[in-house]
Amino acid sequence: MKKIIMLLAFMALTLSGYAQFEQGKYYVGASLSGLDVNYSGSEKFNLGLDVKAGYLLYDDWMITAQAGIQHSGNDDIADTYSVGIGGRYYIVQNGLYLGVNAKLIHANHNYNDLMPGLEVGYAFFLNRTVTIEPAVYYDQSFKNHSDYSKIGLRIGIGIYL
Repeated sequence: MKKIIMLLAFMALTLSGYAQFEQGKYYVGASLSGLDVNYSGSEKFNLGLDVKAGYLLYDDWMITAQAGIQHSGNDDIADTYSVGIGGRYYIVQNGLYLGVNAKLIHANHNYNDLMPGLEVGYAFFLNRTVTIEPAVYYDQSFKNHSDYSKIGLRIGIGIYL
């Protein structure tokens, strides 16, 4: 009996999420990345904070703008700052999404890079507007692929208005 009730509860959660991915909705979010769950050839410890704002142009299609800061525990690497644009497509109506973005990265020691990225994530609704959003991401460095390209895990919180 418990299994049937849990199955019905999960089905209700997946169906209720769709209403938030409609045209005309706004999105604001913040996420943490790093925490030693990403890999880069030149960094040992990494902690990042990203903020993001978005707008759903069509059902399931969102455009985003983002800004962020990355702190590395390696003394040779300065903190990096980023600004970028991107988009999301919600694959299924319960919150699974694909994201693409392009970021301009700047560090204090005259390092600049353009990094396109991909991510796959899930928007898990806590209520009608607030989500927890775990994602796996990959950022490709054009300047030095082996040292600055990153793959990692990001955890965020989002609000759909």
